[in-house]
Amino acid sequence: MQSPTRYGPAYAAVTTLFFAWGFITSMIDPLVAAVKGIFSLSDVEAQLSAFAFFIAYGIMSFPAAVILSRLKSVPTILLALCMMIGGCMLMLVAVNIQTYALVLVGLFVLASGITALQVAANPLAAALGKPEGSHFRLTLSQTFNSLGTFIGPIIGASLFLKGVEVKAGTEITEAVRADALAGIDRAYFWLAGMIAGLVAFFYFSRRIVTEAAPVTSSEAANLGIFAMFQNAIRSPWALFGGLAIFLYVGAEVAIGTQMAFFLNSDSIWGQSDAAFAFPLFSKFSDGNLGVSLQEAAAITAMYWGGAMVGRLIGSFLLAFVNAAKLLALFTLIATLMCVYVFLVGGIAAGFMALAIGLFNSIMFPVIFTLTLERSSASQEATSGFLCTAIIGGAFLPLLVGAVSGVTSYVTAFAVPAVCYAILCFFAFKASRTAAINNATASSAH
Repeated sequence: MQSPTRYGPAYAAVTTLFFAWGFITSMIDPLVAAVKGIFSLSDVEAQLSAFAFFIAYGIMSFPAAVILSRLKSVPTILLALCMMIGGCMLMLVAVNIQTYALVLVGLFVLASGITALQVAANPLAAALGKPEGSHFRLTLSQTFNSLGTFIGPIIGASLFLKGVEVKAGTEITEAVRADALAGIDRAYFWLAGMIAGLVAFFYFSRRIVTEAAPVTSSEAANLGIFAMFQNAIRSPWALFGGLAIFLYVGAEVAIGTQMAFFLNSDSIWGQSDAAFAFPLFSKFSDGNLGVSLQEAAAITAMYWGGAMVGRLIGSFLLAFVNAAKLLALFTLIATLMCVYVFLVGGIAAGFMALAIGLFNSIMFPVIFTLTLERSSASQEATSGFLCTAIIGGAFLPLLVGAVSGVTSYVTAFAVPAVCYAILCFFAFKASRTAAINNATASSAH
């Protein structure tokens, strides 16, 4: 066990990674809206961007867990960052030759690096301190992740969506298409530079993190991909936690990637300036009646900003309130909010949908740590399985896109409502099940 005095600098270094992958991941929201217009896609075809990104979690999580068990935390993180740079480079090529298929490949490679980063960083952030503080630490790190997800849509909307519209009867000119492609090019060029800076920063911070990181057992280091997968699925709580992560990420991403279309629709804010009466939203107004797609994509940042605020509040609450009970409350409220959007609709539904982000806030870190505490599998296997379950972000947005395509963006909120209801049941069961690995978050088996 390392000295607690070593935890602070190591924890701070690891938390920078949470900001980076949050910022990059949230760029998917305006990107989905942009490619729909640039390449003249249907809702489902546009959601393939989210699919290509989040399918990487299903394919790469266990290989990343094996790499983590053998290379340890810091080399795995450096390898992950280099993969992310490669993904950004593919995106630059894709937009310059205007090939949507290559955009999907670039997103997959980028997300593969982020997957390895999450497999290494999530349990590491939880581990850098006393076991009883794991919920607090991971939620606090996720707060910085939310800061990244708050900033990403605003920048992405300004770069990707100037003049882009996707409503029936609208047409994108060649000039608008060229501007959108150039914006995507600039964004991923600078993202590559930011990640290169992180590589340098983490390389020089490697000693601090290595000294504070928990020691991986030789047993875990000898497990292959299949053996590690078997180790995870033998644990009922790893399976249950995996389902919970699948549903949570799927619901969160589905709402986020559809939010711009939802707010831009005529039945919500498309023909109203009501949103701009609020000071937080007025800065996004272009002065024209209604909420354009670019304005809606920028306002989507408030959905992710709600998660940031919720995590700040949640970090405080988790120091005093039982984590499972707090999760049950937040998932119940999110369920009811989705039901309101689905049943009522109208201008108020736009505000309600954005506010769901506030209650999404603690879900991922609390589900993650509750599962680690109750799983009988190794930390590496459980973390790999939970990160695999992030694949929900690939499949559920496709389902929601299909529902909205045949009904409406309002009706599609029935899908995340069901997801949150099941998460409420997960929280209830966790509150009634004792932890078997109180030290799991601080040391590997």
